[in-house]
Amino acid sequence: MSSRALNDDEVLSEMNKMVAFIKQEAMEKAREIKVKADEEFAIEKAKLVKQEQQAIDAQYDKKRKGADVAQKIAHSNLTNKSRLKLLHRREEQLQELFATARSSILTLAEDEGRYAQFLEGVIVQGYLQLMEPKVTLYAREQDAELVQKAAEGAAESYTQVSGREVTFEIEATLSKDSAGGIKLASGTRRITIDNTLDERLRLLEDRMLPEIRKDLFGPNENRKFYT
Repeated sequence: MSSRALNDDEVLSEMNKMVAFIKQEAMEKAREIKVKADEEFAIEKAKLVKQEQQAIDAQYDKKRKGADVAQKIAHSNLTNKSRLKLLHRREEQLQELFATARSSILTLAEDEGRYAQFLEGVIVQGYLQLMEPKVTLYAREQDAELVQKAAEGAAESYTQVSGREVTFEIEATLSKDSAGGIKLASGTRRITIDNTLDERLRLLEDRMLPEIRKDLFGPNENRKFYT
């Protein structure tokens, strides 16, 4: 088969077809690229949105935890302050009670009969604890005469109970401001017994303090063991 040469119109027509085909291909390719770009943009956008949301959630959670911690600290501080204030007030009440007790023992020495009986009793007690042939008695200066009589009576009682003799000497060295009572020392003065009213009250306060606290303020909720 023989082919003839295309004239100008036919060449132009073929070229237009080729241009149209290429243009169509380019447009389809451009649409594919756009669709893919839109998809990638949407994916990237969703990723960024999620990351920002997670960052915001984390920041919010951190702030919330910080606020919770601050609230707990503030509550703990307030509780501690209230507890310390309560303990301070309770201690004041105890000291007021002990001060009343101290005031009461000061009146004992003013009642000569009762005070003389007390002195004789604690001196006998001291003699029996020391079991020494010679004892030194320390008293207030204003009690010297009363202590002399009490010590003599106590010596007789001591002899009746123990079958032993005891001699004594008195030194008026206790403070005039003390509540009264007596201190005893062995002959070598290495052993001493404090039977003053101040010391006896102090020992009583120490021994009775748990019971006094319970009576005044109720059982200690934090205490687990009792003897």
